[in-house]
Amino acid sequence: MNLKNFNLAPLYAIDQEWALLTAGKKEKFNSMTISWGGLGTIWNKPVVIAYVRPNRYTYEFMENNEYFTMSFYDEEYRKDLAILGSKSGRDLDKIALTKLTPEFLEKSISFKEAKLTLVCKKIYFQDMDITNVNIEQSEKERLYNTEPMHRMYIGEVVEIIDKRVK
Repeated sequence: MNLKNFNLAPLYAIDQEWALLTAGKKEKFNSMTISWGGLGTIWNKPVVIAYVRPNRYTYEFMENNEYFTMSFYDEEYRKDLAILGSKSGRDLDKIALTKLTPEFLEKSISFKEAKLTLVCKKIYFQDMDITNVNIEQSEKERLYNTEPMHRMYIGEVVEIIDKRVK
């Protein structure tokens, strides 16, 4: 698909519909549901931004792989995304608890049920710094009192698989 013709409401799609972040290889991969992220442009490249805490199982897959996917689903898969966002792949085969079917792409992994998959090449990462977070103290404490800060990943969108287009 031509990136110039790509259309998505990113604030709605990521925050309200949620998305799956997936990284790894066919032999071993992990997915996690995300509701934080973004789409934009940097260095004249179309990019996605994803945030992963270092204590999440997906973190090691993001660290050890050059490519990842961000994929989006119809409402009928909401319960599946809830499972993938609340269970850890460290503890069990959480994909088996869903109706989702892994789809092994040339560079990464998505799912056959995805209506849209963005294949991304990791081009930048940085750990967030609590001293730079400028939100209300109560919200900062709620988000980071017991959990570590996120690592921000920027991935260049190198392929779009859009099953919405007929």
